[in-house]
Amino acid sequence: MSAVNAVEGADFRGPLDVTRAATAVLDAEGIIVGWGPAAQALLGYPPHEAVGHPIGSFVVDRPGAYQAPTDLPGASRARRQVLHMRHRDGRIVRVTSATLTLFPTGAEGPARLLAVADAEETERWEALQAMLRGLATQSPVGLAIYDTERRVVWTNHALYQEMGTSQYAGLGPDDMVTDGEVLSVGYPPTLDETMRQVLGTGEPVIELHYRGRPPVDPERDHVWSCSYYRLQSPDGSTLGVCEETVDITERYLAQQRLDLLVRAGARVGTTLDMVRTAQELSAVTVPQFADAVTIDLIDTVLEGDQPAPGTEPARSMVRVWDESFNGGPPGTAPPDDPRAPGPPKPVDYAPGSAQARCLVSGRPVLERFPETDGIAGRPRANSRLSVPLRTEGVSLGVVTFTRDRHPDPFGAGDLPVADELVARAAICVDNARRYTREHTAALVLQRSLLPRNLPSLTGVEIAHRYLPADNRAGVGGDWFDVIALPGTRVGMVVGDVVGHGLRAAATMGRLRTSVRVLAALDLAPDELLSRLDDLTAQGAHEQQDGNSLDERDTPDAAVGVTCLYAVYDPVTGRCVMARAGHPPPAVVDPATGTVRYPDLPAGQPIGFGGLPFESAELTLPEGSLLALFTDGLIEGRGRDRDAELDALRTVLADHRRPLEELCDQAVATMLPGPVDDDAALLLVRTRVLDRDEVAVWDLEADPEGVSRARALAAGQVRAWGLDEELVFTTEVVVSELVTNAIRYASGPIQLRLIRDRTLICEVSDTGHTSPHLRRAAIDDEGGRGLFLIAQMTQQWGTRYTPTGKTIWAEQPLP
Repeated sequence: MSAVNAVEGADFRGPLDVTRAATAVLDAEGIIVGWGPAAQALLGYPPHEAVGHPIGSFVVDRPGAYQAPTDLPGASRARRQVLHMRHRDGRIVRVTSATLTLFPTGAEGPARLLAVADAEETERWEALQAMLRGLATQSPVGLAIYDTERRVVWTNHALYQEMGTSQYAGLGPDDMVTDGEVLSVGYPPTLDETMRQVLGTGEPVIELHYRGRPPVDPERDHVWSCSYYRLQSPDGSTLGVCEETVDITERYLAQQRLDLLVRAGARVGTTLDMVRTAQELSAVTVPQFADAVTIDLIDTVLEGDQPAPGTEPARSMVRVWDESFNGGPPGTAPPDDPRAPGPPKPVDYAPGSAQARCLVSGRPVLERFPETDGIAGRPRANSRLSVPLRTEGVSLGVVTFTRDRHPDPFGAGDLPVADELVARAAICVDNARRYTREHTAALVLQRSLLPRNLPSLTGVEIAHRYLPADNRAGVGGDWFDVIALPGTRVGMVVGDVVGHGLRAAATMGRLRTSVRVLAALDLAPDELLSRLDDLTAQGAHEQQDGNSLDERDTPDAAVGVTCLYAVYDPVTGRCVMARAGHPPPAVVDPATGTVRYPDLPAGQPIGFGGLPFESAELTLPEGSLLALFTDGLIEGRGRDRDAELDALRTVLADHRRPLEELCDQAVATMLPGPVDDDAALLLVRTRVLDRDEVAVWDLEADPEGVSRARALAAGQVRAWGLDEELVFTTEVVVSELVTNAIRYASGPIQLRLIRDRTLICEVSDTGHTSPHLRRAAIDDEGGRGLFLIAQMTQQWGTRYTPTGKTIWAEQPLP
């Protein structure tokens, strides 16, 4: 028989009870005078074979053989022993016997009653009885039996000690504690309803967690693990419910603390923003761990600086987060929640305050207060725990936890939890501080390298926007520039360095400078990109082949840069462009508002070398709109490039709006939220110089043409109404430039004057040699012309054309 079946079929009278046991009546000499039916069933002997024989004749002669009691003083006591008796069929039967004295020794007739039962059955019954006695008197598990009306009818000793009283007869399950609450999810809200369910369905309930305050400890919440099962009689009728309870308060609190740390590990530090990290710590701890929390940081930490060790107490503090539980959803206050504070504000610690002592010692400080009402009827905090935010032996701030509604004040068990919570938050705050420092430095570097003020030019109207990435990737390497070129021409460039951070920003500055230097050479766009590609590839090869002084050196960030360079000439209305893996610009027709993306040769990104770049020339009517941009404007996580280009087309179609408004509209439409990559946008509206502002003459390569050139130039300057001083200097400049063209070049010569913000004089020829400025010796017959031009003009230079070169000089206008 299994243990379960043995219990279910147990007769609680016991195997040696006279109503169940095999019995024999013995006289004073141990002779059997009576033999019961149960004795015949156990040993096989009928009465006539047993009566008259000594009981010892049925006992096997071995240790433990039957001994008649001789020292039992009363008839109410029975002596028990284990015997081995021979069955009628010859086998040995192990039995337990109990002898009860009926009459005093020496009396005639029946003297003793011998009860015998199977030993194994007796031992099982006795073990069952020991278990029941243990449950009632020794078990640490609280037991209670409730009737079908769910009223207490019995409790064991453990439950009595747990509750501190035994006056529970007739009480319901929810009446045994105060402030009772079912914690387990998915169960009825009260124990009474739970028992009603068990009585009705017969399904047991296992490990239901219940919180309340027992009479023995009315000031502190306890948590019990409760199990319930229905009690039934042998005939199947319902008798009531049995309740088993185990106090798991410490285990429950430990699990709650562990869960809190697990949640903190997953939810605190999801961003590299210090205020957000403070909010996340508050969301995890309020109200589960504390009723209120404040997070104060040293002011310089917010700027990315780390305080020097030992100087923390003297630093100014700012409060970055302050949250109290007001009954709302716990730990769910978003940044726009009414509980969320405004910008960080200064806070002063009183000398000797917990926070001040915490900063000085670098250890947590616990304070407890009497539970009395404070100002305006609000309860005063019953405990407060201040914990330093420390990393690398330096305090970054203080976190203060307060309990004023929590049933228990902070205790020794809460200190390690608070320490661990704040230590994790400190690492996140320090990471955010480091990021802030690098991000700020990169922004400063990047902004210092980007153009602060674009030139004001006659040929174009310009507006621009630059949006740095605002996620953890940091600033990037996007840049734009507008370069004034000779002959009122305008150079426009946008580029994008791969990667983010200080390295990308520094690379961007290096490339922007390189582009400006190359643009000063007046190179065509395709030639400029080729030179930039050669420089970058050469630098990458030198870094790869050379011995670096820094083992941390990584491949040149300039490799893989994309760039678009365009040159617009407001005299002719032509724009020449070339790109190196960069998105093409948008071009808006001023008459129809049609927006197109011209099919420019793509080219490969900068630094890979080997393939030439190609230029494309566009003729732009006056008022045309160019939009040059980096891929951050049209690409990003979850964005469709074609859809974004269509959106930009829609914005630019309203091209007659002021460029500043158009820039704002483009940014608002294309980048309505946080961006993952830097984005640069450069809008350019073209202008064409009036014909009256430009004069062009073709000259013969003849020395007599010099005087004609002087006369033509002087006449045009006077026609523009300029003063005679400009007439004189213009004659000198034209004379020297035309003379050089006749002397050192061949073929036709062209003279062009442009009146813009300066007076520009250009002489073009078919030669490809560039003149050099030098100091002529006293006895030299020539070599002073360019020197005179350099002294008399604002600037001069040379640019090469497909047919030769052009030497130009600019004079300032009054």
